[in-house]
Amino acid sequence: MARTRVETLYEGNHLKLQRRGDWEFASRTCGTGVVAVIAVTEQDELVLTEQYRPAIKMKVVDLAAGLAGDISGEENESFELAAKRELIEETGFVGVNYEYIFSGPSSAGMTTEMIDFYLVRNVVQIEAGGGDETEDIKVHVIPLKKIAARLKRKETTKTCVDPKIYAALGILSLYTS
Repeated sequence: MARTRVETLYEGNHLKLQRRGDWEFASRTCGTGVVAVIAVTEQDELVLTEQYRPAIKMKVVDLAAGLAGDISGEENESFELAAKRELIEETGFVGVNYEYIFSGPSSAGMTTEMIDFYLVRNVVQIEAGGGDETEDIKVHVIPLKKIAARLKRKETTKTCVDPKIYAALGILSLYTS
């Protein structure tokens, strides 16, 4: 593929709209990437978050996730450290062994953003979670045996389920001994 110049059409506080040839796409203006955490308790429960997302005007049930390197003074934060930070900040859970699984695009036709997935087992809750001062996160701890029904009940006109959860369930089926 021939290299085509990238033109910035608009730049805001968090995103910029760019064009390469005829293709328009979004890029982040801060942070070095995105992490998503597949956190499983010793009782085989999946730890999830739920928060309102203004872009789609709905609550979204999702994995604990966030940006790496987006905190002033921590621009070189490792992705594993970001995964640990996001898990405790959003859910109040901690784990010991964070296993990098893979990296993939969040929406390859729309954004340059890539998500690094981490799996951590035997997590324990040490605080309430709920996010930082800019977030209002509800924590869900759902038994894997009941996850399909619970996620189906969450799909309403006001709440949706992020596809990363279904990716996480596939990962768990591949990485379960």
